[in-house]
Amino acid sequence: MSIWISILEQGLIYGILALGVYITYKILDFPDLTVDGSFPLGAAVTATMIVKGVNPYLTIPVSFLVGALAGVCTGLIHVKCKVRDLLSGIIMMTALWTINLRLAGTANVPIFGEKSIFDNETMDGIFSGNFAQYKVLIIVFVIAVISKILLDLYMKTKSGFLLRAVGDNENLVTSLAKDQGNVKILGLAIANGLVALAGCIFCQEQRVFEISSGTGAIVIGLASVIIGTSLFRNLTFLKATTAVLIGSVIYKACVAAALKFCEPQDMKLITAVLFLIILIIGMERKKKVKKNA
Repeated sequence: MSIWISILEQGLIYGILALGVYITYKILDFPDLTVDGSFPLGAAVTATMIVKGVNPYLTIPVSFLVGALAGVCTGLIHVKCKVRDLLSGIIMMTALWTINLRLAGTANVPIFGEKSIFDNETMDGIFSGNFAQYKVLIIVFVIAVISKILLDLYMKTKSGFLLRAVGDNENLVTSLAKDQGNVKILGLAIANGLVALAGCIFCQEQRVFEISSGTGAIVIGLASVIIGTSLFRNLTFLKATTAVLIGSVIYKACVAAALKFCEPQDMKLITAVLFLIILIIGMERKKKVKKNA
């Protein structure tokens, strides 16, 4: 039972990250590698604030804003400096490694004895007795659902429709007298804000900040998006954001199942193989759709 709870917790945390990747990959069609830097950025800000005695609940909006700022920087490098999208993300990801170290002061910041959004007097009072083991899962689930609902509501606004239009047809946005570059920057800001938020929650769930925690984050996010959108493509009643969250849980379950039969040091190889299989399946489905069309 504890294994399934852990899979759901990790799946939902990375599901928030996947929501951010969904914006860049599916909507903007922007291969944003900033994710590998903005995920630990949220964790670094969180660990620093908690160690200094700041209310842990304040780390949630602050992490989102700092992540959004990283996204804005990526967007400015791409739009204003005319650097290619992939290279813009790589430049920002590289810069964030140093920024994260500067913020945290060291590559590893434990917060075991500090209060967090999971461990404080209020939460200990609400989740007592038999419900204590589900405390983290319920809190993570609530944050993930709120993030999903807010993103869905934003996508229904005029700004959200412009964001979709930029990924599909940039000329349409220009014809509406809107700056497509500014729309891209906004999309990258929201995406990296969600990724940093995931890093914030991950840090408090793991009770430690690790500088390397963002390594491979983009792979997890992309795999979750591809799994979710591919498996539930025909379920029209299921929103894409919901499919992405479920896809993240499925991906984590696949990794957990693979690790059961392999050594822990094989983790990166397993992740790479799973991601390759997912990409191949996604490409085959696209080919079938084109042939049927």
